[in-house]
Amino acid sequence: MTKTIRIEGMSCSHCAAAVERALNAIDGVKAEVDLAGGTAAVTLSREVADDVLRQAVEEEDFTVLSIA
Repeated sequence: MTKTIRIEGMSCSHCAAAVERALNAIDGVKAEVDLAGGTAAVTLSREVADDVLRQAVEEEDFTVLSIA
């Protein structure tokens, strides 16, 4: 399963790296962040609730606009 997370507030490569690291720390998640697009492409190898993904991003002080 693949999901796209729209993220607000990332302004540099360090921001993108922090989000990517936080998402990849979740078991079953492989994330790639597109700084210019303000998104993270997330591939799930197991079921992961949207709330878990949202919390990981928001703990890095960024805002999740949507998860689709």
